Amino acid sequence: MSDKNKKPQKLKARLPRGFVDRSAADIHATDEMIGKIREVYERYGFDPVETPLFEYTDALGKFLPDSDRPNEGVFSLTDDDDQWMSLRYDLTAPLARHVAENFNEIQLPYRTYRAGYVFRNEKPGPGRFRQFMQFDADTVGAPGVQADAEMCMMMADTLEALGIKRGDYVIRVNNRKVLDGVMEAIGLGGDDKAGQRLNVLRAIDKLDKFGPEGVKLLLGEGRKDESGDFTKGAGLGPEQIEKVLFFVGIKDYARSAAELGELVAGTTQGGEGVDELNTIGALAASAGYGPDRIKIDPSVVRGLEYYTGPVFEAELLFDVTNEKGEKVVFGSVGGGGRYDGLVSRFMGQPVPATGFSIGVSRLMTALKNLGKLGQDEVLAPVLVTVMDGDVESMGRYQRFTQQLRAEGIRAEMYQGNWKKFGNQLKYADRRGCPIAIIQGGDERAQGVVQIKDLIEGKRLSGEIEDNAAWREARVAQETVAEADLVAKVKEILAAQAEDRRRAKDA
Repeated sequence: MSDKNKKPQKLKARLPRGFVDRSAADIHATDEMIGKIREVYERYGFDPVETPLFEYTDALGKFLPDSDRPNEGVFSLTDDDDQWMSLRYDLTAPLARHVAENFNEIQLPYRTYRAGYVFRNEKPGPGRFRQFMQFDADTVGAPGVQADAEMCMMMADTLEALGIKRGDYVIRVNNRKVLDGVMEAIGLGGDDKAGQRLNVLRAIDKLDKFGPEGVKLLLGEGRKDESGDFTKGAGLGPEQIEKVLFFVGIKDYARSAAELGELVAGTTQGGEGVDELNTIGALAASAGYGPDRIKIDPSVVRGLEYYTGPVFEAELLFDVTNEKGEKVVFGSVGGGGRYDGLVSRFMGQPVPATGFSIGVSRLMTALKNLGKLGQDEVLAPVLVTVMDGDVESMGRYQRFTQQLRAEGIRAEMYQGNWKKFGNQLKYADRRGCPIAIIQGGDERAQGVVQIKDLIEGKRLSGEIEDNAAWREARVAQETVAEADLVAKVKEILAAQAEDRRRAKDA
């Protein structure tokens, strides 16, 4: 058979691994959530900025995610000038580049927020995607820990604005300097111990997952899991392990602060870190944010790459059911900290900065679990049906549609095959349209329209048993003058909204 006669190969529709399509419901829910977050950030005096999806790869620098995959965890390509560009993997590194590039025009302290997608070239898995949205706020040019304390307060206010009540969340705070002080106190200071320090910090990060006993094994020789796989430990001695476990096991910081101070006494940064934690705690308490909202917690380990001072994490404390049917604490939905070195590497001068990042998709899942998001379904449009296809009739139907839109009512004129009227009502039913507007030749001659309450009609259809009773009821359909169309639609929509409110409160 010649190539001419070969059937063209049908293209298979498929999503790349680790990416998802988003439904209208998800998009509306995300917009609703982002609107509430933005409102809090604006109230704190933060202004928006937007950076592109791509950055030159060297601008991301050594702060790329740890990864054994190609391109060091980012999606990269070469431009026509042979320079490497990468899709951003977070919103912080691009902000650092933006600040450095526009440093002379920016008013310091620079308080800014931005929401956007970030990309990770990592192996996808359940709940782990290669594209996801973050919402960040940052203060650049503020060296004092009062800026870090304010970030924590703003996060607490944001979670409450989203409907998460006190007791269901906590902002946990630690300090990288204290961590470094503890490392130095147990003999792991200096560049030559960097690898071992990293192993210790990774072991601490497993505290929630494995508990103190599991972390103790990871700090020592290593740990064997249930499948028999062995993870090599950090190789610490018993005395070193004891000091690390004391540090991460602190539950009541106020009671243990003095003992922690003794542990890091004489280290380069430990004492300074303890002082900063004490200051954050005092500032938060003075502003009315007690330990039920903002808690000093030495077990917080995050941002091993670029955080230089306070680090914080927003944790949700309520239980959810995981994919195995087990009850688990929902956990972290965002975090941040001080990153004084990130902007400085472009500048050759110190530029202090602190910030916070919310994982939008993960937080949206939490809010859905709580019933705090997507409860108000987006109202489908009023449907203006088409009975006649001549230009004059079509113009009239379009005018009705525009009159409704001009009054802020979501409306659409049917654009399918208008000759099968039954299909138009089926379409309205599938769309969930609240009202259908109908005008045939007879109605047009009289200057009237029929308004069909589809919600009430659906309810009545379940109660009325025969056509005679249906004809007698007719309450789901009214005929009004064209001039009264908008007013009547508003009246019906208001009645439907009241019915929904009552059903919700019942």
